[in-house]
Amino acid sequence: MKILVTNDDGILAQALWVLVRELSKIAQVVVVAPDREQSAIGTAVTLHQILRINRLNPPLAEVEAYSVDGTPSDCVLLALGRLIPDKVDMVISGINQGANLGDDVLISGTVSAALQGYLHGLPAVAISAAATDDHRLDNAAKLAALLARKIGTGALPNDILLNVNLPNIPLAEIRGAKVTYLASKSHSDTVTEENDGRRPCYRLVRQRVNRARDERADIGAIEQGKISITPLHTSLLNRPSPKINDSLCLDLLQELQAVSESQEG
Repeated sequence: MKILVTNDDGILAQALWVLVRELSKIAQVVVVAPDREQSAIGTAVTLHQILRINRLNPPLAEVEAYSVDGTPSDCVLLALGRLIPDKVDMVISGINQGANLGDDVLISGTVSAALQGYLHGLPAVAISAAATDDHRLDNAAKLAALLARKIGTGALPNDILLNVNLPNIPLAEIRGAKVTYLASKSHSDTVTEENDGRRPCYRLVRQRVNRARDERADIGAIEQGKISITPLHTSLLNRPSPKINDSLCLDLLQELQAVSESQEG
């Protein structure tokens, strides 16, 4: 199995290599990621200027890695169109350090990179963790590997695009995993005026909206201390959303706990 891994935090992001280290235990991994942070870039694709690629000597000798002076979507397009001549089995984007919930997915570079894989006929997963703690990033990486195995064995549909988020709590305190849908209107955007000493300038500020909690939505699941697994799909391609049942989520949490205990023991 060959997995293309990318992100929007850049090729040097610690969380990227936590993910790559775990996935390389189960598959051949190729990393193609932006050469700098590209958070909130959305689905942007570079069309009117050239893109440059650098092959790197990564922390893991067995992993092939490239940096791209472009967006997360550019990275996936270059990987599939030029850098990886043979078959790729899936795309995994992350680990994003910070949740991607509700309408965040519309601007998320993490989700957009996974979307490009999906649009090219590949199963894809965007994984985010509302944490910076190393151990909790490990949990997110192990969960990504479990999902990759399930896609590879057919336990999950092959035509799938998942947005996965882990809460910022220890694994032992996670109360389950839940299939969710995107919360609506999770943020409000405002504009503040500042002055740089020369002229007025402006800053966009995104603030979370306090709404009645919908426990079926992704934000509600995270607030309950659960892992949120949101199947996304694009009606433009006439693809129905794949069915995932809640029993799979229960199995996933049990497997994640077992993997963590076995590696710690």
